Amino acid sequence: MEDTRSLKMAKKYLSLGGTRRSKIDDNIIDTRKWESEPQEAAKFWKETIEPLNDDKRKQVESFLPSISDE
Repeated sequence: MEDTRSLKMAKKYLSLGGTRRSKIDDNIIDTRKWESEPQEAAKFWKETIEPLNDDKRKQVESFLPSISDE
């Protein structure tokens, strides 16, 4: 199975040491970041994921580890 563009972005972000976690509650997706993250990951998020429209950004966020998994 081929990775979607959203999944590839999420994997890239995490591979850079990204620390954001998804919070999915009643189909509302949000992210949380409690700890600092490497500059590369922060830059990737700000330049690549943050500018996406809401729907596409939510797709990427849905592939991040969930806060309920911790």
